[in-house]
Amino acid sequence: MNWVTTKRIFRAGFLDFWRNGFVSLASILVMTVTLFVVGTTIFAGVILNSTLSDLRDKADINVYFTTDAPESQMQQLQQSVAALPHVASVQFVSAEDALTAFRELHKNDQLILQGLDALGKNPLSAVLNIRAKDISQYDAIAKFLAQQQGLSTGGASIIDKVNYFDEKHRQALDRLQLITASAQRLGFAIIAILILTTIAISFTTLRLAIYTSREEIHVMRLVGAGQFYIRAPFMVEGVLYGLVAGMVTLLLFYPFTYWVGDATAGFFGGINVFSYYLSHFPLFFLIIVGTGVVLGALSSFLAVRRYLKI
Repeated sequence: MNWVTTKRIFRAGFLDFWRNGFVSLASILVMTVTLFVVGTTIFAGVILNSTLSDLRDKADINVYFTTDAPESQMQQLQQSVAALPHVASVQFVSAEDALTAFRELHKNDQLILQGLDALGKNPLSAVLNIRAKDISQYDAIAKFLAQQQGLSTGGASIIDKVNYFDEKHRQALDRLQLITASAQRLGFAIIAILILTTIAISFTTLRLAIYTSREEIHVMRLVGAGQFYIRAPFMVEGVLYGLVAGMVTLLLFYPFTYWVGDATAGFFGGINVFSYYLSHFPLFFLIIVGTGVVLGALSSFLAVRRYLKI
């Protein structure tokens, strides 16, 4: 295809775009809705992942040591746990730090503070806070800790208690794992349904737009125009629909994300969608505009091929 033919194709596409003003406007509006849904599903996915990540970060296993456990053995266990491939982080809280945190938590309860002072010693023990990379991996960590019960001082285990083996704590982790998996599956299903629905609507609109040019296509066929030469101007027209709709969608997202930004920051895992939109604008530009261009070109190609029987 030479440069003259290329210019003619683009010129015909631009002329059809401007000449069919009402049809072009309708197609752009429908595609804007399509791209807005695509963008909204991206934000929904980000919020969902942020919320689930926040919930996962609150899940952990606590290993309580005996009050007379040697520090060297506690550090040895900490290093052994940290070396496990499915452990994200291990935090050691000394008995003194645990007591300080306990006093701060109950600073307004004089009865508890007086009771601590009456004991004359620190009743709390050191603790290991363990976080896994995934909720499903806590069971493997718990099994490893069960094997470490053999670590002892004077014949007694240095581990007093592992809260994972408490029935309520284990049920809470299992429930959180179920909620996470279910939410992800439901989110993917909703996103897929919305995108497919809006794409179908957009495709139908473009098909109607092309149907208005059926006589022009018939004439082009009579004079011997090739299939690609007939399709190409409509593909250019579809690309223009997607390009303009993408720009409009990006403009609409600015006030929309600004309006809901504070709400999402306060209720959905602490993420502000307005800040996220601004910081990831190049990515949104590529996704929204790219989706619009591809959708417009592909829909135009399929509409001409399938419904106009070239």
